[in-house]
Amino acid sequence: MRLNAFIAHNSARSRREADTLIAQGRVRINRQVAQLGAVLGEDDRVFIDGKQLKPKKADDYTFIIYHKPKGELVSKSDDRQRRTIYDSLESKFRAFIPVGRLDFTSEGLLILGDSKSIVSALMHSNVEREYIIKIDKPITQAMLEAMENGLHASNAKRGGHKHSEIVEMEFAPFVSWQIIKSTQRFSKLKVVIQEGRNRELRRFFGYFKADVLDLRRVRYGFTSLNALPVGKWRYFSKEEYKNLRKFLQEARNG
Repeated sequence: MRLNAFIAHNSARSRREADTLIAQGRVRINRQVAQLGAVLGEDDRVFIDGKQLKPKKADDYTFIIYHKPKGELVSKSDDRQRRTIYDSLESKFRAFIPVGRLDFTSEGLLILGDSKSIVSALMHSNVEREYIIKIDKPITQAMLEAMENGLHASNAKRGGHKHSEIVEMEFAPFVSWQIIKSTQRFSKLKVVIQEGRNRELRRFFGYFKADVLDLRRVRYGFTSLNALPVGKWRYFSKEEYKNLRKFLQEARNG
């Protein structure tokens, strides 16, 4: 196995980040400073900054839930110097990978973990995502029909990022929805969907010329926000780890 692939597979670093470490002379194979493009032998040991990087076992992973506040990016850094989730999280989670994203003005449940394969499996699954949403319009019959039957939006730019190249979008029927309050000035509702594409809910309601004023994710599959305060994190509970193992088993079995 190539050295950068070994580092990426057994840590939360990407191959590009691994190559940077190698180029900086911070990686050793056994006692020798590693070179870019190095291939590992069966008995080779890898050290990063003097600490051995051991191959991960199949069940060796850690996951946390973070209650992301508004005004933070789900990103390692930002060229506009905006705050990121890693500015709030403890440094030991710097290498953890988020399961999907919540945009800058959204808040709520964000899962992070140190296993790329599990993060990818969760991110690309059809587990339910539950949100509390406030929009600046009353709920219309057209909205209800689209939530029930799905929607093809030939113009789905409203609600998306201004630099996004996405124009059209296909919205699957919502799993469920509950109207909490609907007035002429605003509406509040709870919705459950099985996808989490680029600003999907903002684009969905934007199609009906409604802007999302607040968006909070309260559940992702078998994990729930419950009473976790804004800006705080916690480890997965025993029950959540149990459900994660069940999810992975079902994913392996197809």
